[in-house]
Amino acid sequence: MLLENILIYYVIIPLLMLGGIALCKGRKSIRAVAVAGSVCLLALSTWLLVEYLQLRAAGETAPMLFQGSWMWFEPLNIHLAVGVDGISVAMLMLSSIIVFAGSFASWEIPQMKEFFLWLILLSTGVFGFFISIDLFTMFMFYEIALIPMYLLIGVWGSGNKNYAAMKLTLMLMGGSALLLVGILGIYFHSSADGHLTMNILEIAKNNAIPMSAQYLFFPLTFIGFGVLGAMFPFHTWSPDGHASAPTAVSMLHAGVLMKLGGYGCFRVAMYLMPQGTQELSWIFLILTGISVVYGAFSACVQKDLKYINAYSSVSHCGLVLFALLMWNTTAMTGAVLQMLSHGLMTALFFALIGMIYGRTHTRDIREMGGLMKIMPFLSTCYVIAGFASLGLPGLSGFVAEMTVFVGAFQWTDTFHRAFTIIACTSIVITAVYILRVVGKLLYGKVENEHHLSLTDATWFERLSAISLIVSVAALGIAPSWVSNMISNSMEVISQRILQYI
Repeated sequence: MLLENILIYYVIIPLLMLGGIALCKGRKSIRAVAVAGSVCLLALSTWLLVEYLQLRAAGETAPMLFQGSWMWFEPLNIHLAVGVDGISVAMLMLSSIIVFAGSFASWEIPQMKEFFLWLILLSTGVFGFFISIDLFTMFMFYEIALIPMYLLIGVWGSGNKNYAAMKLTLMLMGGSALLLVGILGIYFHSSADGHLTMNILEIAKNNAIPMSAQYLFFPLTFIGFGVLGAMFPFHTWSPDGHASAPTAVSMLHAGVLMKLGGYGCFRVAMYLMPQGTQELSWIFLILTGISVVYGAFSACVQKDLKYINAYSSVSHCGLVLFALLMWNTTAMTGAVLQMLSHGLMTALFFALIGMIYGRTHTRDIREMGGLMKIMPFLSTCYVIAGFASLGLPGLSGFVAEMTVFVGAFQWTDTFHRAFTIIACTSIVITAVYILRVVGKLLYGKVENEHHLSLTDATWFERLSAISLIVSVAALGIAPSWVSNMISNSMEVISQRILQYI
């Protein structure tokens, strides 16, 4: 039965949250439902993680665990098919942590009921995407995650929010159109005997997509997902969208939603079309290499805190796609670690920026200074987030970036080595803009006398920040079990690509 599969509850719990919030009358009851639901999702992810590790330790070798499949639309052989591997489990854990932290970061949001309804709908799409192993179901949840962004930014955003919301929607819908063509192309070439399927595992097993089709559908699929992953030159929606989005939306958007792009690139484009990956990856390696350096340099010249973090996200997400395109197990494991690290630290950044903006009513670093002695808790948290971003050992950024660059250097040819060295320069550039912002924002002279009367973080803001900091530190201090869980699953994908060399 449907309810016997634990993964279905990643969709059921958010749907119950939607129903509960719709029935709520006051702000306290809305908060209670949002927090209770986010705690349930976090508990579910923790339980799934423990169960998954125990099954693998017991010798379970299936590529996907907790599988379930229920017929949805028989004429096209579309199923509600679910399953997870180590990568999916890690992404579900990341999503649960950020939804939990985002619930507390939105404690005082206006029009709370409507805001949480759209935010939880977005979360439903995210969770559904990560558990899906059917292409149609995955695409459906992908669209469910994207559509609420327009209203969340256009209604609850700030600055030039209407422009940002429309630009984001148009560019991501354009990527979705390319993605839909790619998925249909994969479907119609999914089997040599005419038994067409949308199931990712069955398509990979059939291995029936001809090279002529891969030349067309690999770029369409990779670009379709790459737009959401902020790949150059399709990244321009990201800084405007992040800058205008409310705090919790920025957290979920940068922390989780952009990860759908990287996840889709290796789960669909690269895994199902390995020959296309082998032949065409050099083109996208150039584009993602540009993303890494361009995003970091762009962050250096920004004055708005959100734009600084947004361009930093372009650089870090570019590094994810860059590592995936090295298609060896070490680099691809580093890519997923980078997805986890960036998701946690950028959610922390956007949470802190929202809290600071709520007090100072400005995000311009030229108008702020000396905040360490005014709001020491928020300032200390900002320093920790900054250190994680520039790759300080002991925090998540160091583990992720070192794994990426070690894997990238396994290539011995000049092309891959040269682009790896170029990507490595982003570490230095990141240190420049992070230390510049920390010095000006927290340790400079107080620019506005009114800031002296500001208060530090409230209990719910502290809870949101601490939950993310603990996760960043845990991944940095004890990364081995996460890395091993990811690499065991990623090896299946990398070996499938490498067999065509």
